[in-house]
Amino acid sequence: MRYITTCIVLSLSILSAPSAVADKAVLAGGCFWCMEKDFESLEGVSEVISGFTGGSAKNPTYDGDHTGHYEAVEITYDPNVVNYQGILDHFWINIDPFDAKGQFCDKGPSYLSAIFISSAQERALAEESRQRVSAKFPDQKVVTPVLEASTFYPIRGAESHHQDFYKKSPVRYNTYRWGCGRDKRLREIWGAPAAQ
Repeated sequence: MRYITTCIVLSLSILSAPSAVADKAVLAGGCFWCMEKDFESLEGVSEVISGFTGGSAKNPTYDGDHTGHYEAVEITYDPNVVNYQGILDHFWINIDPFDAKGQFCDKGPSYLSAIFISSAQERALAEESRQRVSAKFPDQKVVTPVLEASTFYPIRGAESHHQDFYKKSPVRYNTYRWGCGRDKRLREIWGAPAAQ
């Protein structure tokens, strides 16, 4: 009888426990070290993983073949705290949407910016946010595309030092970010919101 009572109590506690809600977004904004730091500071974000997406090569690596892939981050967030629109708003003020060659000091196809969508609702929100940015800057061309999501490949194994790089190597990270002119350019484009 004690066993049955214990099972019932455990079953009820599991059923009544609030379920964890999490959504994911995949975004490319140049250097994934910087995007990881920028999004980990956003309230409601529980995890940001650096990796690659958008290309056809299987299991791309940083030091190996990642041809056709974007450096990107996979963001896990609680939609009860920050919704997808909030994720997009934070994305825009952390990229240069006019740079068709890469982002800041990093140039080349893997450093281009992009929004990877996985549903019609995400597409609608992403396209609307892109149109708002275009309207805000009518004399400049927004080159950040909205693309269908494809497999996201997290950086792993011997290259896992790229995950949370800003925490593991803060001096090297801050020297890179400052030398790249990222924050200076973001303030030129976005003003005060970019400094937050």
